[in-house]
Amino acid sequence: MKVGFDNKKYVKIQSEKIKERFKLFDKLYLEVGGKLFDDSHAARILPGFKSDVKISMFQELKDDLEIIFCINAGDIEKNKTRGEYGITYDLEILKLIKNSKKMGFSVNSVVITLYKNQASVDKFIKKLNRNGIKTYIHTFTKGYPTDVDTIVSDEGYGANPYIETTKSLILVNAPGPGSGKLATCLSQIYHENKRGVNAGYAKFETFPVWNLPLKHPVNLAYEAATADLKDVNMIDPFHLEKYGKTAVNYNRDIETFPILKNILNKVSKKDIYFSPTDMGVNMVGFCITDNKVVEEASKKEIVRRYYNEQNNYKMGLCDEDTFKKIKLLMNELGIDENYLDVIKPALDKREKEHGLPVIAMKVDKKIITGKQTDLMTPAGTVVINAIKYLSKIPDDIYLLSPTVLEPILKLKKEMGLDERLNLQEVLIALSICSVTNPIAAKAMANLTKLKNTEAHSTYIVTGNDKKSLKELKINITCENQFLEEEL
Repeated sequence: MKVGFDNKKYVKIQSEKIKERFKLFDKLYLEVGGKLFDDSHAARILPGFKSDVKISMFQELKDDLEIIFCINAGDIEKNKTRGEYGITYDLEILKLIKNSKKMGFSVNSVVITLYKNQASVDKFIKKLNRNGIKTYIHTFTKGYPTDVDTIVSDEGYGANPYIETTKSLILVNAPGPGSGKLATCLSQIYHENKRGVNAGYAKFETFPVWNLPLKHPVNLAYEAATADLKDVNMIDPFHLEKYGKTAVNYNRDIETFPILKNILNKVSKKDIYFSPTDMGVNMVGFCITDNKVVEEASKKEIVRRYYNEQNNYKMGLCDEDTFKKIKLLMNELGIDENYLDVIKPALDKREKEHGLPVIAMKVDKKIITGKQTDLMTPAGTVVINAIKYLSKIPDDIYLLSPTVLEPILKLKKEMGLDERLNLQEVLIALSICSVTNPIAAKAMANLTKLKNTEAHSTYIVTGNDKKSLKELKINITCENQFLEEEL
């Protein structure tokens, strides 16, 4: 993989910038946008960016910080799902807490925002409490967004319970957008200042990148990633007016900045920020080492997003405007649906196989295909074919022993399951065979080389196959049609 981003430099200068902001206040509430762990979007469009860099960056400040997680009560009620992992926001919160504690971070609590007495939310709160996790409930802020005097009063932010914190740096994170991170930060700052604490706010957001051009592919990839939220990148007019410098931000931050500035001014009695860009701590743009590599990676990501949203539309998870907006972004960049070089081979192979489901994967500049067979799903066959290619194992050599496969297939039949082995089952069978078969062990050792490979499916991959492909870090795109049996 060609590298276009200096992760080591990013850690150094981003950490320094956070520490500078940290020194301005007795206590800093830092809203962390995007993913605290496994920022796969950034890793895909900035080759060289480490997906765990955010949480790694905070390791040296671990003794001075604690984490608050926010979740919108409405998202719990609707069972909102994290698309890339296929798990609901409430389960993602539990995963975030577990991972944070495992790394030695102090987790303060979970804030349930915009609470409306939902029964499913009450059940989730009980679950948190019974597992020793403190919870706080925030309802709609009276007066928001226009009546600042009411917002910054005991009727507004003052009506929310004060979250007891003991550290000087508070990270506020969430499983996704619209979770109430900003409102939680502002509510806490109101309470802290009433207690005589000089508390401040800042935002750690990776995208859009303020010092890249508005239409740079990296920034357009952010628009593609947030197409369902209707986010649009814009020139920050407040930054331009104050400093005479062009900076890129996005519509929601720009639209709410006058209100936010007014609230912060009323709470702290002084102007700290003069533009939404001022609020951010983002040094990504200074760490790009090869613009061509980053532009190419971003274009590929936009095409992936296009296919993903087409699939979501087919499944009823988004409206038509979402993927149409991404199509407009592709038009701006002069690329189309066939930009990924695995797409045409997959479609050609399907035609050659008389409509059989197929997945094509690019491995070491070679296109490997796998079709549906009586034994395996296309995901299983393409992965087996790919690792055989990497291991220089001839096609006529079988990796899976019949003595291992027979009891698995018999059990599936007795349980009334699809008798084809999915990718997860194929990998389990392969691992068993590798104990006694050195050829299988050799092939299995090459599984890690599939990381970051491109693959395209002629059908919407779901279930265990989708999960397993993502766990192998394979970038899979799919045509927007189901297998007949999954309709």
